[in-house]
Amino acid sequence: MSKNTFVFGTGNEGKLNSMRERLSCLDIEIKSIKECGVDIPEVDESGDTPLENARIKALAYYDILKRPVFACDSGFYIESLPEAEQPGIHVRMVNGKRLNDDEMIAHYSLIASKLGGKTNAQYKNAICLVMNENEIYEHFGDDISGEVFMLVDKPCSKRTAGYPLDSLSVHIESGEYYLNRKDDKRRNTAGGFQAFFRNVIGSVEK
Repeated sequence: MSKNTFVFGTGNEGKLNSMRERLSCLDIEIKSIKECGVDIPEVDESGDTPLENARIKALAYYDILKRPVFACDSGFYIESLPEAEQPGIHVRMVNGKRLNDDEMIAHYSLIASKLGGKTNAQYKNAICLVMNENEIYEHFGDDISGEVFMLVDKPCSKRTAGYPLDSLSVHIESGEYYLNRKDDKRRNTAGGFQAFFRNVIGSVEK
């Protein structure tokens, strides 16, 4: 296998295709675990941060594949909340209960209401790539994370199944709900992921 071939530890076809598109300008190949002839194992994502969970998954997948593999994870952070109250990686879990879409809208609408009706928020992403037992590369930064937006207490009338917080997300500059914007493009994180893999490739080639 080429040293510039990496396995993406995800069973989500959309995430796989999105990552391939982000990295299409680089001389690398992104394979899925299924393409390696292995089913996605159940991994106990017991970390407290996106980076810890990305690391747990990448190490688990490497233990099975014994080839360069990476994993990503994300968390939701609300600017005005103290650290102990941040949703983080448990954005759908509240007091031990997994919320459905309507319950999430109600829960986070209430949080925004208590914070004055609106507050800045952000989805933060992390990546961990395991080359071998001795080479592990990690990154948890703004350049691979979503843009800061306003979380508001009054939901938009539109809904996107599986993405309930989109109904409470407002573009800061325009003041429009993202679901009402003609151009709903969020921050392009391709550059951050490209820089990460360029760094990995450069380190490996030294």
